[in-house]
Amino acid sequence: MAVLKNGGGGKHHPHQHPLDFGHYFIFYFYQHKTRNAEAEAEAEAEADADADADEGTSPCKIACALLLFKSKPPNSPMVTVMTRVETVSFSHSAHFCNQPSRKMKFGKEFKKKMVPEWAEAYMDYNGLKRILRELREYKQRKHSRDLLDHKIAAARAPPPNRIISGIELQISSLQNTNGDIEDQVIDVNTLHGDGCRQFYKTKFLRQSEEGGEIEVAFFRKLDEELNKVNTFYKDKVEEVKQEANHLDKQMEALVALRIKVKNPKQYGSNSKRHRNSSVPLTSNKSSAADASGNEPMDLTSENEQHQREPSPGASEVNPTHIKNPGSDDREVLNIYDYKEDPLEVLEHVKIKNTLESPISTIKGVFKDSREEELSFGKEELKRVEERLRAVFIQFYHKLQLLEHYSFMNLSAFSKIMKKYEKITSRRAARSYMLIVDNSYLGSSDEVTNLLERAEATFIQNFSNSNRREGMKSLRPKAKREKHAVTFFSGFFWGCSIALMVAIILRIEARKLMDKEEGAQYMENIFPLYSLFGYITLHMLTYAADIYFWRHYRVNYAFIFSFKKGTELGYREVFLLSSGLAVLALGGLLANLHLDMDSSAEKYKTLTELVPLGLLILVLAITFCPFNIIYRSSRFFFIRCLFRCICAPLYPETFPDFFLADQLTSQVQALRSFVLYICYYGLGEYSRRQSKCHSHGVYNTLYFIIAVIPFWMRFLQCIRRFCEEKDVKHMCNGLKYFSTIVAVIIRTAYELKKGKTSWMVLALICSAVATTMNMYWDIVVDWGLLRTKSKNKYLRDRLLVSHKILYFAAMVLNIVLRLAWMQLVLEFKLSTVHKMTISTIIAFLEVIRRGIWSFFRLENEHLNNVGEYRAFKSVPLPFSYYDEDAEKDD
Repeated sequence: MAVLKNGGGGKHHPHQHPLDFGHYFIFYFYQHKTRNAEAEAEAEAEADADADADEGTSPCKIACALLLFKSKPPNSPMVTVMTRVETVSFSHSAHFCNQPSRKMKFGKEFKKKMVPEWAEAYMDYNGLKRILRELREYKQRKHSRDLLDHKIAAARAPPPNRIISGIELQISSLQNTNGDIEDQVIDVNTLHGDGCRQFYKTKFLRQSEEGGEIEVAFFRKLDEELNKVNTFYKDKVEEVKQEANHLDKQMEALVALRIKVKNPKQYGSNSKRHRNSSVPLTSNKSSAADASGNEPMDLTSENEQHQREPSPGASEVNPTHIKNPGSDDREVLNIYDYKEDPLEVLEHVKIKNTLESPISTIKGVFKDSREEELSFGKEELKRVEERLRAVFIQFYHKLQLLEHYSFMNLSAFSKIMKKYEKITSRRAARSYMLIVDNSYLGSSDEVTNLLERAEATFIQNFSNSNRREGMKSLRPKAKREKHAVTFFSGFFWGCSIALMVAIILRIEARKLMDKEEGAQYMENIFPLYSLFGYITLHMLTYAADIYFWRHYRVNYAFIFSFKKGTELGYREVFLLSSGLAVLALGGLLANLHLDMDSSAEKYKTLTELVPLGLLILVLAITFCPFNIIYRSSRFFFIRCLFRCICAPLYPETFPDFFLADQLTSQVQALRSFVLYICYYGLGEYSRRQSKCHSHGVYNTLYFIIAVIPFWMRFLQCIRRFCEEKDVKHMCNGLKYFSTIVAVIIRTAYELKKGKTSWMVLALICSAVATTMNMYWDIVVDWGLLRTKSKNKYLRDRLLVSHKILYFAAMVLNIVLRLAWMQLVLEFKLSTVHKMTISTIIAFLEVIRRGIWSFFRLENEHLNNVGEYRAFKSVPLPFSYYDEDAEKDD
C-alpha cells in the first residue's frame, strides 16, 4: 500500500485530496477482485448462459474512469489501472459502484416491444432458447461424464504416465478447439419458391458428433422462423406499397382540387361534368412509377404543380428534383416521368360519402350511390384535407411498425446466434447472419424510403412546410407516468376510507336506522347519493380492467381508437374514482352532520341541496371546455355518448357499442337522474319527502330511462345489419329487444304491486331475456364454450394461463345475471332495507359488467391477432371513375 500512496512518486495522503481515498479503495478492491478473474468469468459464463443482457461498458465504469482521469496525471498508475477496468466483466464493474446492473434481458424486452397483433409473426425467440437450453444441459452432462471418466482413468494409471496423459489431453482438446472453422459448421442454401420468394435451408455439418441431433433441430427451427418472418415482412411491405400508390393518386386529386378552389375562374366554370367510365386517366402516376422502377411516394405541392403544369391535354417528360423546404434541405426525387394538367384529374374524381354523420347518412339512404360530384367549395376542400391527413398519419404509423418489426427480428436473430456460439463454442453466427442480412428482411430499404417520402409529403402539404409541427402529428410524444397521480390516488382513497368509517360511526352513534328519520333518509337522500356510488364503482372496475389488459398485453388503446398519448391508464382512472368518492362521502357526512345537529335546524333545507351541488359540480367538470382534468378523454367520452344517442345515424364503432353496453348496466344510475329532476324540479326537497312515484310524469320517465340503453344497442345492431348484411347482428338486435320487453314488464310489476299476473309475466320475459344474454355473453362476446377447441370448452387462444378462471367467470356471470330474481320474487330479508337491496343488486350488475369487459376485449384482441390487424382502416376521400369501371368488369 505504500507504493499506492506514493502513486507516481508524489506524496499523497487520503486527507489531502477529497478524491484520493476513493482512488485507493477502488484500486484495492479491483486488485482483490481480479486475482481469479478468469475463473470467475468462466463460472459466470456458465451460470449466465441464459442471460440476454448485452455486455458492455456500464455507467458505473465510465463514472469511475472519469473520476480517476480528472484527479490523476495521464502516466499515473491509477490511470493504468482504470484502463484495465474496461476488460472486466459487466458484473464486476457493477461491484465498483456498489450497485448491481438492472438492465432488462433481451427476451423480456423483445416480448414487451412486440406489436401485440403481430405477436405470432415474430421470431419464436423463447422456442429457440428452449432448444439451446436443452443443448446446454446435454453438454453439461457430457462434460461431467468425461471429467469423471478422466479422473477414474488418472487414478488407475501409474504416476509417471499421469502427467503425460494430462498434457496429451490438453493438447488434443486445444487442437479440437482450433479446428472449428466457420464454413465447416453450417451450410445455408437459398431455395426459390413461388414467384420471387426465397426460402433458406441450413445443413449442419457436424451431425455425427454427440448432441448433433439437437443442433440440427435448432437450425431447422431457426430456418422456419427466418422464412416465416421474411414472408410476413415482404407481404406487409407489398401492402403498404399498394397503399402508397393509392395515396399517390389521392394527393394528386387533392392538389388539383386546391388549385381549382383557389382559382375557380381561371380554370373554367362549375359546369356539370358528364361521367364517362371508359375514359382512362391520361397520366397514371403509379403505373408510370412502376414502369420506371421508382418508388411511388413522392407528391409535389400545389405551387410546384401549378408552376410546371402544361396546357390542358399536353404532357411533358421532364423528371425533376424537388427540394423540400420543410425536410432539412433533403432532396426528394420526383418519380413521375411525365406530368399532365392537374385539373384534368378532377374530371375522373368523385367524393366518397362514408356516412359518418347524420346528414351524410340521410343522404345515403335516399341515393343509389354513395359517391358525390365535386362542388369545388372550401368546405369540401377542408373535409377532404382532414380525411387525407388522418389517412397519412395512419399510413405513417404502419411504416413505423414495419420498421420496428424488422429491427426487432434482426436483433433477435443476432442474439440467438450469439447464445448458440456461447454454448457450443462454434463460430457459426457470422455466416448465418450474413444470410439474414442479405434476406429481404435485412436488405430491403423500401420502408425507410417510404417513411422519408411520407414525411416530406405530409410536412409540405399538411403542415405548411413546418417540419416541427408536422413531426408532432406524425410522431406524438409517448405519455409519461407522473408520481403525483399515484400519490394523490393513495391520499384520496385514504380520505375515502376515513370518511366511510366516520359515516358508519355517526349513524351507529345516533341509532339513525332505528328511528323514523332513518327510514325517511333512506327513501329521500340515500338514492341521491347512490348515483355517485354507481359511477365510482364502475370507474374502479374499469381501472382494474385496464390494469389486467396491460398485464396480459391487450392493446386496448388500439381497440378503443384512442389518440396516441391521450389514453388514460389505470392510475389516472383510479385517481378520478377516488376523487369522486371523496366528494360524495364528504357531502354525505356534511349532510348527516347538519341534519342531526340541533344547532343547525334553520339550515336543514339547505342540507337537501348538497347532493344537487355535487351533481352540478361533476357535470361541470365533465363538460368543462378548458384543458384541465384529462380534457381529451372527457371529450372522447362525450363524443361516444352523443353517437350512442344518435345511434342509427352514425356508423357503429367498437367504442360506441362498448359504451352503450356499459350503460345497460347503469339503469339504476340513470333512474337516479330522473329522481334528481323530480326531487328538485317539483320542490319535494323543501318538504323533505319524496312522492315522485305518485306523479305520472315521473313514472313515465321511470319506464323510458330504463329502456334507453337497450334501445340504443338495438338501433346500433340494426345499423350494422344494414351495412354488413350479417344475420348475427340481427340476432343480437333481437336479444336487446327481448331485454327491452323484460325491463318494461319488470318495471310495471314494480309499480303495480300485488298482481300475480304481472309477476308471472315478468318471470317468463326475464327468464327468456336472461338466457339469451347469458348465451351471447359466453359464446359470442367471450368466444368460449368451443367444443372443438384444443382447450376443452374454452377457445384455442387464451391470455390467462389459469383456465379455471374462465370457468369461474362463466359461473359468476350466470349467478350475477340471475340477481334480478330478488326484485321480482322479493325474498324476505327483514334486517335489510328495500333500498339497500336494490342498491346491492345494482352494484353486482356493475361488477358483472366489469368482468364481462375484460373477457370481451380479450376476445377482440385475439381476433385482431388472428388476422394480424394492427391498424384501423381509414376511408379515402376520392374515388376514380376508372376504378369503378374495373369493379364493374
